[in-house]
Amino acid sequence: MIETSARLLKLLALLQSPRDWTGAELAGKLDVSPRTIRADIERLRGLGYPVDATRGSVGGYRLGAGGSLPPLLLDDDEAVAVVIGLRKSAELTGLEESSLQALTKLEQVLPSRLRRRVNSIAAFTVQVPHDEPAPVIDPELLSQLAALCRDHEQLRFDYLSHRAEPTRRKVEPYRLVNWGRRWYLVGYDLDRQDWRTFRVDRISPRIPTGPRFTPRRLPEDGDVATYLSRRVSAAGWRYRARIIVHAPAETMAAQLPPAAGTIEPIDEHTCLFSTGSSSVKGLAVHLGLLDTDFEIQDGPAELHAYLEQLAERYSQASRSELKAPSIQPTEI
Repeated sequence: MIETSARLLKLLALLQSPRDWTGAELAGKLDVSPRTIRADIERLRGLGYPVDATRGSVGGYRLGAGGSLPPLLLDDDEAVAVVIGLRKSAELTGLEESSLQALTKLEQVLPSRLRRRVNSIAAFTVQVPHDEPAPVIDPELLSQLAALCRDHEQLRFDYLSHRAEPTRRKVEPYRLVNWGRRWYLVGYDLDRQDWRTFRVDRISPRIPTGPRFTPRRLPEDGDVATYLSRRVSAAGWRYRARIIVHAPAETMAAQLPPAAGTIEPIDEHTCLFSTGSSSVKGLAVHLGLLDTDFEIQDGPAELHAYLEQLAERYSQASRSELKAPSIQPTEI
């Protein structure tokens, strides 16, 4: 019986791989007869595991969907990777409760050799602290939103704005994005007739959902990450500026990070750079990324004063003589 149970676990592990196995291949892997394989397949089916079979010269077996969740059969490196991933998920994604529950179950069955590896990584790894904890996210809500994106169903929900003002929204949901320590929903707001991003932790869905919609073309030519980074960055801008840059738009778009702002072509040789930051110093940093001539078309008065201050500081630095420090030989 013990030998049969061990063989069933090995057979189940083989069937979990994304391919079809012929009876002869499985028999060769497990060193048994094809008849034994057929009997073991029936045992797995009796235990609730749906094993699909196809007939013919190229037929074979594959573990189907549905039924009981099969046991996870992981090698040492896979088990360590899953534990580390669950720990990072608990820290970063707002799924602390679910991640910690799964982590507890897995660590209970880890053999001592793997537990030492995992604990060593945890003990000698430094995590940079974050300014604020990740908002708690309901896994069921993430699943629901993902299903609506997949099935192209409209969503009505109550939403708290950045200023904690309650609103009611009706959107076509398209993508979920994990940005930093938060989850966002990217969708088309039907009332505002424009694309919007919504923090998932501020969404309270209304039932029922629907109807279905015909998908639109995504913003930024489908680059949802770039679109979100610009929206999230712009939401926190206190200071804004519009800069005429004497370079083609394609050239500047390749040089500047998406979070710095947006680029619009003016003609073949110039473009408009719309940027912003929570501080005037941040604005100056963005302008420092422009490796070409530019003009400030519109911006806060503080920016002009700060740029003059920087220009004088850099000018003084360029005129000063830099003395090379003496280097003492290192004893080996």
